[in-house]
Amino acid sequence: MRVVQNSQMQIGEVDVAQIKFNVKSRDDIPRILHGLQHVYMNVPLREALFALLSKRIAPTVNKQTGRPGMALWKILVCGVVRLDLNIDYDRLHELVNEHKTLRAMLGHAQFDEATYEVQTLKDNLYLLTPELLDEINQLMVDAGHVLVKKKEGEALRGRSDSFVVETNVHFPTDINLLWDAMRKVITLTAQLHEKQGKSDWRQYRYNLRHVKRLMRNAQNKKRAQGKSEKQKEENVRQVVEAHQDYLAVATQYLNKAQATLAVLKQRELTEVDVCMLLEIESFVPHALRQMDQIRRRVIEGKTIPHAEKVFSIFEPHTEWISKGKAGVPVELGLRVAILEDQYQFILHHQVMEKQTDDSVAVSMVTEAKKRFGSLAAISFDKGFHSPENQRALKNVVEEVTLPRKGKLSKQAKSEEESPAFLKAKRAHSAVESAINALEVHGLDVCPDKGIDGFKRYVALAVVTRNIHRIGDILWKRKQAREQRQQRKAQNALLYQQAA
Repeated sequence: MRVVQNSQMQIGEVDVAQIKFNVKSRDDIPRILHGLQHVYMNVPLREALFALLSKRIAPTVNKQTGRPGMALWKILVCGVVRLDLNIDYDRLHELVNEHKTLRAMLGHAQFDEATYEVQTLKDNLYLLTPELLDEINQLMVDAGHVLVKKKEGEALRGRSDSFVVETNVHFPTDINLLWDAMRKVITLTAQLHEKQGKSDWRQYRYNLRHVKRLMRNAQNKKRAQGKSEKQKEENVRQVVEAHQDYLAVATQYLNKAQATLAVLKQRELTEVDVCMLLEIESFVPHALRQMDQIRRRVIEGKTIPHAEKVFSIFEPHTEWISKGKAGVPVELGLRVAILEDQYQFILHHQVMEKQTDDSVAVSMVTEAKKRFGSLAAISFDKGFHSPENQRALKNVVEEVTLPRKGKLSKQAKSEEESPAFLKAKRAHSAVESAINALEVHGLDVCPDKGIDGFKRYVALAVVTRNIHRIGDILWKRKQAREQRQQRKAQNALLYQQAA
């Protein structure tokens, strides 16, 4: 059984609309909770949001039967708070159990001692899909436009750019990626074999130390430097020898693991054991690939094509990205493109898998136009330029600001020197503020696992940013209102003293 929000309030519970915030607080929590409070108090918005959550979260499960599950409103609140504060599940676990104002937003009474477990939070936040979050984002943007009093029929002016969201991986080399694969193969094989009551892998901890020692030796030999030609030749020989030793031992343990798996497959295994066996088999190809690449690169002296390289065996979607930033030679992650309007709400985003900026320009604008039909102008930087994009975008929106690369023709130069083009180009840099806000509020590094987790994390960050923007608008209005009241009281006091 799962409800969107408990309709019957408990004794001591504070209505969400009555939650008070300290207007002098400079922390992020009151602002994001103020945004969530506005969402809850706006009845049409709340009903649309609750209907969406009820329809899209676990659609095949009957929510009227079974044991009580976490309310859908609580799932959204926890997800938004996690991203806005850029925290892990351990800190979220502490906040939802101990933070008084947050617990009131979740619907807990003052004397309610109900607590959440870390795994409960993880399992429930995984129910938020990128598609659901995209629909929620449309609701938040529409609510934000009402809040800023956007006139009916007023055109939206968008600006789009991309940035890199890093995955939670270490810097990759072929030898440490081989170590990652061997570590998982040896450890999991030993654990599975031990569950079967066998002792062939009782020394697996020594095996791990053996492989790691050889990996460290290969790393150290690569750092050696020689002044004379003879020393340089000797260093090269030692590097090759260290890598050969590393490969030989890794091959030995990998063959032993594969033989063990072949024996285990002939036995009756539980479902858990079968899953564990499949996990081990998923790491074996990674080990074989890395051994092949080490052999080709170090021993045969060949260059490994970039397309063959994998930069993490745990996050295989990770890409090696060089955007030419000062002091940032390389970033490990995925590009994410965003499209922001003049009111600083993010209309649309796209995770770019093996794509460059110029390949997503048209799709970004087309999808945003479907969601917000009043989008009439868009600006990009030069990275999104291509002749095809220049032509296609003019068929989607009325005004396109897309600087061209290279030497300009007379017509192009005249177009890019027009007052409207220059004005939009100057305003385009404001999108960097949105990118910085996303990075501060969660999108610096994605801690979630897998490409699905990555897309969910990015989509939730966009929703969170728009809710935070709503909270910021309300917060500034509240501060201005209280300042006016204070000035009014001071003026009244001065008037009384003068009288």
